[in-house]
Amino acid sequence: MADTKREIERKFEFRTTKAGRRGVPDLTGTAAIAAVTDQGTAELDAVYYDTPDQRLAADGLTLRRRTGGKDAGWHLKLPVAPGVRDEITAPLGDTVPDALTALLRSRVRDTPLEPQVRLLSSRHVSHLLDADGALLAELSTDAVRAERADATAAWTEVEVELADGADPALLDAVEKTFRKAGLRVSDAPSKLARALTETGGEPSARTTGADTGLAEDTMGAHVLAYLREQRDTLIAQDPAVRRGLPDSVHQMRVATRRLRSAFKTYRRILDPAETGPIGEELRWLAAELGVARDQEVLLERIQTRLDELPRTLVLGPVRGRLKIWNVARRTGSRRAALAALDSRRHVALLNALDALLADPPLQKAAARPAESALPAAVLGDYERLAGRIEAALSLDPGEGRDLALHEARKAAKRARYAAEAAAPALGKPARKLGKVVKAVQSLLGDHQDGVVAREALRGVAVQAAGAGESSFTWGVLHAREEALAERRERELPQVWAATAGPAAALRG
Repeated sequence: MADTKREIERKFEFRTTKAGRRGVPDLTGTAAIAAVTDQGTAELDAVYYDTPDQRLAADGLTLRRRTGGKDAGWHLKLPVAPGVRDEITAPLGDTVPDALTALLRSRVRDTPLEPQVRLLSSRHVSHLLDADGALLAELSTDAVRAERADATAAWTEVEVELADGADPALLDAVEKTFRKAGLRVSDAPSKLARALTETGGEPSARTTGADTGLAEDTMGAHVLAYLREQRDTLIAQDPAVRRGLPDSVHQMRVATRRLRSAFKTYRRILDPAETGPIGEELRWLAAELGVARDQEVLLERIQTRLDELPRTLVLGPVRGRLKIWNVARRTGSRRAALAALDSRRHVALLNALDALLADPPLQKAAARPAESALPAAVLGDYERLAGRIEAALSLDPGEGRDLALHEARKAAKRARYAAEAAAPALGKPARKLGKVVKAVQSLLGDHQDGVVAREALRGVAVQAAGAGESSFTWGVLHAREEALAERRERELPQVWAATAGPAAALRG
C-alpha cells in the first residue's frame, strides 16, 4: 500500500566556504519560530532508479529506494509546482513496488527501471517550533556524497520542509535570514538533479521531435508544437488519473479530444492516412475514461437539482436511492478506466504518438506561413458548426433535435479547439472566436447533460418503484430537466449570433 504526502520545501546551499564553516544560523525569532530543537543525525543510503535514458529525471520525477532514518522505503516524488512535490511512499523491498510502477507507466512503458545514482547522506535534523511547541518545519543539513558509475561528487545542502498546515510564508522568512548568513536558494531542484549534473549525467530535455527543416512561423511547426503539448498532457495526467486526483480524468479526455480535433482540422498538414488510426485509438481512450467522468458530472447535476427542490417535493428515501445508484455505476467505471491505462493498447497509443511526432508525415501545406494559412483551417471548422446548428434548429423539438444538437455540440468543441490552437499565431481574433464558440459549446453541453440526466432519472425512478419507494420526486426532477432543455433551445440563436462578429474579424 502506497501513502501520499504533499511536500513543500526549499533547498539552500552555502555561497562561500567561509559561510559553510559558520554553518546554519539560529532561526529562533524568525517569523513564528520560537524554538529550535535538535533531533540528532541519521545516515541515509538512497539508490535512485530511472530508465537508461533518464526519462524520469527529464520530467523532474525521482524514484528512490532508501534505507536509514525514520522513513526507509521506496519514495516516488511527483512535481506539483516549484518547491512543491507529492511524495508517494511504499514499504521497503528489493524491487520497485507495483503501486509505484503503475504511476510511472506512461513515461517508462516497457523500458526497465534500473539503478542510476547512489546518494549517501549524513543528515542532521532540527525541528522548528512555535510558541506552543507545535512543529512548523523540519530543518535538515545534509552532507551528501553522490556515486554514479566511476564519478563522484560531494556537497552540503540545507533543506527546510514545512509541517502539514504550516504557513508557506515561513519559507520566505527563513530565506531572508539565510541570505544574511551566506546561504542562497539552490539552483538544483533536487539532490538527484545536482548529482546528475556534477557527475556528468545531466538528462537531456524531452525531445521535441525530429528536425523537420520548417521555420518556426510555418503551419507545420505550429501544429507540431500544439500536438506535442497535448501528448505531454496525456503523459502527465496518467498518474493523476490513477491517483483519483480532482479533474484529472477531465484534463486527460480534453487532451485526447484536442489531438483528434487537430488531426482533422489540419489534415492538409499531416497525412490523414497516418493520423487517422491514431485518432481512432484516441477515441477509444476518451470513451474508456468518459464512463467515470460522465458519471461524476451526472451525479453532481442530479444532486444540484435535488438540492433546489422544496422539502415538500422530496418524498421517500431519495438521497439513499441516489447513493445506491451512483455506487453501482461508479465502481465499475473507475475499474474500466484503470484497466484501459494498464492495457497494452494504451502503451501502443503513446508509442504511436511519439513516433508520429518524431517523424511527422508532413504534407506540402506544412511549409505555408501560419499567419496566412491558419484562418482558413479555423473557419472551416466554424462553418461546419454553423451547418449543424442550422440543421438542428430546423427540426421540431424532440429526440431528433436532441440528437442534432448533440452533433452540433461535438462540432463546437472542434471549432473551439481549432481557434484556441491557432491563438498563439493569430492572436486576439482567434482568442475571441474561441471564447464565443466556447459559450455555444457550454450551452449545447448543458442541453445534452439534461438529455442524459432525464434518461438516468427515469432509470432511478424505475428502481425506486421496484423497491416500493415513491417515484414522485424523480418525476419532478425529470420535468424540470425538460423545462431547462427548452430554455436552452430558445437561448441558442442569440448565443450563436454572437459568434458572427469574431468570425468576420478572423476572415479579415
